[in-house]
Amino acid sequence: MDKLFKSQRNIAKEELTGIQWDPLESVGQLENVINNSEIKPKVIFKHSTRCGISRMVLNQFERGYEQNDDDVTFYFLDLLNHRDVSNAVAEKLNVTHQSPQVIVLYNREILHIESHQGIDIKKVQEIVANKK
Repeated sequence: MDKLFKSQRNIAKEELTGIQWDPLESVGQLENVINNSEIKPKVIFKHSTRCGISRMVLNQFERGYEQNDDDVTFYFLDLLNHRDVSNAVAEKLNVTHQSPQVIVLYNREILHIESHQGIDIKKVQEIVANKK
């Protein structure tokens, strides 16, 4: 019953339990993420708080996560609350919008992109490990 009275933003925050996520909430921040991908890999997870598939994939992604050192920064994009940022991701990275979607960036280039049930945290962590 509590969920009926909570905002979508609060529900999204409750869903994030395993990974240390940085919220991605502005186009300017996205530009910084892209630029700073020269320093270390960045992972952007685009999530729709109204989509059961997106919620399921997010839960699987977090459950499969194995803690490692600070070799990567994970960004969470709530695309319903930040549609402008989601549109900017598609435009600036030249990717088709999907939800859920994971994008791995390094050195301003896309190393990996996947959507829906194809999203696999093990694959993401393997790609990041190869960039050390």
